[in-house]
Amino acid sequence: MKKILSIADIKLLVDTFYDKVREDELLAYIFNGVIKDKWPQHLEKMYRFWQTILLGEHTYYGSPFAPHAHLPIEAKHFERWIELFYSTIDELFEGEKATEAKWRAQKMAEMFMLKIEYYKERDSKPLL
Repeated sequence: MKKILSIADIKLLVDTFYDKVREDELLAYIFNGVIKDKWPQHLEKMYRFWQTILLGEHTYYGSPFAPHAHLPIEAKHFERWIELFYSTIDELFEGEKATEAKWRAQKMAEMFMLKIEYYKERDSKPLL
């Protein structure tokens, strides 16, 4: 087990996690259907996102919620996403940043779920 200390660690986390997502019974069709052949671009964006969040190296610019606003997802999808994310962290890493990654992923999933429900209930779109 190692600590999350570098961009190489972030890449290992992201690549391992999304390998699982791409094969998952519940999540694969959503992710593969939206991302299609743009996985390298998506992974690069995820490297920058987690590098910014966990390492404090500001390389991600953007709004993480907007691309998710109208996906056909609900609580069970977020629960599975978190389950896969936590298992990936637990398989590969330990320490403060590993704990922080799980906490941040959980909070992000909760926020996305609430916002998606908000927009669904109102049949509206987020301001971009």
